[in-house]
Amino acid sequence: NIDEVAHAIGFDSRIGPKFLRASVGFGGSCFQKDILNLVYLSESLHLPQVAAYWRQVVEMNEYQKHRFSKTVVDTLFNTITGKHIAVLGFAFKADTGDTRESPAITLVRDFLSERAYVTIYDPKVDDVQIWLDLAEACPNVPLENIKKQVTIARSSLEACKNKEAVVIATEWKEFREIDWQTVYEHMNKPAFVFDGRMIVDADVLKKIGFKVKVIGRGDRL
Repeated sequence: NIDEVAHAIGFDSRIGPKFLRASVGFGGSCFQKDILNLVYLSESLHLPQVAAYWRQVVEMNEYQKHRFSKTVVDTLFNTITGKHIAVLGFAFKADTGDTRESPAITLVRDFLSERAYVTIYDPKVDDVQIWLDLAEACPNVPLENIKKQVTIARSSLEACKNKEAVVIATEWKEFREIDWQTVYEHMNKPAFVFDGRMIVDADVLKKIGFKVKVIGRGDRL
């Protein structure tokens, strides 16, 4: 359980507990930019090993996103071709409509490359921004083709209806309050939940009937 590891590390006053929360990956305009500035500064000071160290932070973040999408594919019997997936959250974090460097973009792109059908719901990100981000993420795919695989929903329940899997990509408060019993009744079976933000109670969902994967936790399906 990653919570136990984070709790122990957070006791070190030099580190603290505030940013020790596992997720599908970090996003936003600032964090990656600041790290790449450290890379540039290190290279300008002729410190290639230090530059490589900081570059690895960005590369590991990308790896984390792809690793999560691969977990979805592997768990869904090694293929998601033709399957329907709900992605809850498109902003890079809760309480904002900012999608810059959002992990959700990478997840959706990976799902599309595996020929899945994706329905996206985010309470603050507008449709235009979603289409712009997906067009940029898939430059070799015409937008009209992307729209054949992607739909945008107006609620979490609408997004999850008739889906094989739900992927939580942003830690919106409303996702903590989802009526999972109702969601389960409207999903295809077996129904899977992949929590990339550690916000669901896996035990409760399993009792309902879901197969659950929570990032940072080694719980079996």
